[in-house]
Amino acid sequence: METLSRCSGASLCRHTALRRLALVAATLVPVCSFSGCASLPPGSVRDPRDHFERFNRAMFKFNTALDHAVMRPVARGYVKVVPSPMRTGVSNFLSNIHYTVTIGNDILQAHFRDFASDVARLVVNTTLGIGGLLDPARRLGLEEHDRDFGQTLGKWGIHTGSYLVLPLLGPSDVRDAIGRVPDRYMTVDGIVNDSTLSFSLFGIGALDERAKALPSDNVIDSAFDPYAFVRSAWLQLRDYKVHAGQKNYIPNLPPLDPDGQE
Repeated sequence: METLSRCSGASLCRHTALRRLALVAATLVPVCSFSGCASLPPGSVRDPRDHFERFNRAMFKFNTALDHAVMRPVARGYVKVVPSPMRTGVSNFLSNIHYTVTIGNDILQAHFRDFASDVARLVVNTTLGIGGLLDPARRLGLEEHDRDFGQTLGKWGIHTGSYLVLPLLGPSDVRDAIGRVPDRYMTVDGIVNDSTLSFSLFGIGALDERAKALPSDNVIDSAFDPYAFVRSAWLQLRDYKVHAGQKNYIPNLPPLDPDGQE
């Protein structure tokens, strides 16, 4: 609190927080490397899609520790205290204000019919849905789509690059990490230069997403190798979102042995 009070403005506070976060991320990997926390489990098989596995495992351990100490308890409290209809309204609102990302990528992926439908969906939910708290567009048959710039790059043939675990943000890959930048500038909080608004929406969004992910905790925690489980699930989901509409689509599954043979 003393640090925040010494900040002369929101911009200075933001830069201070980012410098501290960068320092934590920069020091975590060498510390984990010396302590052995980034080592691979005995008998595990290296995934050719994961060139930065030691770094990624260190980040995964850091994110998991932070989640168990802060985000998971807060999300459980949020679910326990806030009624389901109110949580649904928060999810709808966040989805609505960020739906411009889907609309922008509709154009970039040449889904012009979906573009018209998604614009109509945004207008209906923003007006009749009281700023997006409600979802009347669904009752009108306006289907919700989920598109981002990482998918757009994939649609146009850009390879994913290596799997990558980002500090605080979690699973990604090189292509999707790059795609976060243009997606950011397709959102309201990305365009409006207000750090308080940006941090508030980021925090509420993170809490909302964590609360919705609570049912999967037991599955991940009980996995033999939670890191490999999350990696496999995330890569398959992203591969499906990019390529599912193509003819002769074959899921991108992990290899069963080091040579990729059965």
